Amino acid sequence: MNEKEIKAIISLLEDPDTEIFNQLEQRLITCGPEVIALLEESWESSFDPLSQSRIENIIHKIQFDQIKSELQLWDLKNSEDLLEGLLIINRYQYPNLDENNVILTISELKRNAWFQLMYDMSPMEKVKLLNNVLFREFGLSGNTTNYHDPQNSFIHSVLESKKGNPISLSCIYSIVAQQLDIPIYGINLPKHFIIAYMEDTDKPPLFYVNAFNRGQIMQQNDIYSFLKQLNLPLSEEYTMPCTNKAIIKRVLRNLITAYENIGNPQKKEEIDLLLKIIED
Repeated sequence: MNEKEIKAIISLLEDPDTEIFNQLEQRLITCGPEVIALLEESWESSFDPLSQSRIENIIHKIQFDQIKSELQLWDLKNSEDLLEGLLIINRYQYPNLDENNVILTISELKRNAWFQLMYDMSPMEKVKLLNNVLFREFGLSGNTTNYHDPQNSFIHSVLESKKGNPISLSCIYSIVAQQLDIPIYGINLPKHFIIAYMEDTDKPPLFYVNAFNRGQIMQQNDIYSFLKQLNLPLSEEYTMPCTNKAIIKRVLRNLITAYENIGNPQKKEEIDLLLKIIED
């Protein structure tokens, strides 16, 4: 469809006939993101609440379809890029965000650590350096006041507010570390996501790091005791690094719980659809 045809369809969105509207809506949705600018232009010039509400819903459906496609593509071809996976989830809540702000902040954290990084540092010294840059200088901390707030799962919001949940803080920590060639990876520990320093990929982690508690160092015995309290086995699933796909799935599950807690069934259902994409 050309611009004239699209504008003609948009002008009919005020039609009270639901069946006609559904047909018009579907035609616009199939056009994809290209029609969003024209829809927004129509919304701004409209004084009809019904038309405005319908336009908002159509834009959201188009953007949500785009996110589903991007997540599916990430799962198939780009799952080694954890930051990109987190940015796709971020687009669900912030579709018009300039993502360069996130990328620049991550780069700045990396640069601040790199300036102080020395070749002969021990693993523990490297982690202490990262702890200082991320938690003391930048000011990241665990959001203990609003632990289940959905914003804790969106990387843009976490970097802006400097507060997050265990998995979002662990993701930022591991992304910065890996960009510095420091082998720190996510550990899918039940109830509390953490990270680990992997000196040798064929051996257990050298030690673990609790990003939610400002980089507290944990040993293998601490993890075993925690699993024992939960009556869980000492499985590699809980003690060895997990995939980026497993991390993104856990971020989505956290969001489902968060939206359930605040009573938002529509967003809960949409996030559940995103989770199904990578579970399948």
